Amino acid sequence: LVRDKIPEVLEQKGIKSVTHTVEGEEYFERLLVKLREEVEEFIEDRNQDELADIFEVLGAIIEERGFTKEAVEEIRLKKLAERGGFKNKIVLEQTEE
Repeated sequence: LVRDKIPEVLEQKGIKSVTHTVEGEEYFERLLVKLREEVEEFIEDRNQDELADIFEVLGAIIEERGFTKEAVEEIRLKKLAERGGFKNKIVLEQTEE
């Protein structure tokens, strides 16, 4: 899965490509693969460009699943209020029951 303008960019560079489009579950599965790829690139490079790519893929996943960014943000804020975030940098080492 590549960004929409990549075939154009390749063509402008004189590179021929063959493409096809996907729908439904295949598209969703390819988005998940792309998300993993982008996260791995961020882990390796740790820069804003890679982080922006993650956001782009997440946006596509949100849209494909019929969610809204607002609804996802609402859930994030609810979890933040109930469980906190990661600002205190706490590492859980062990629990006992």
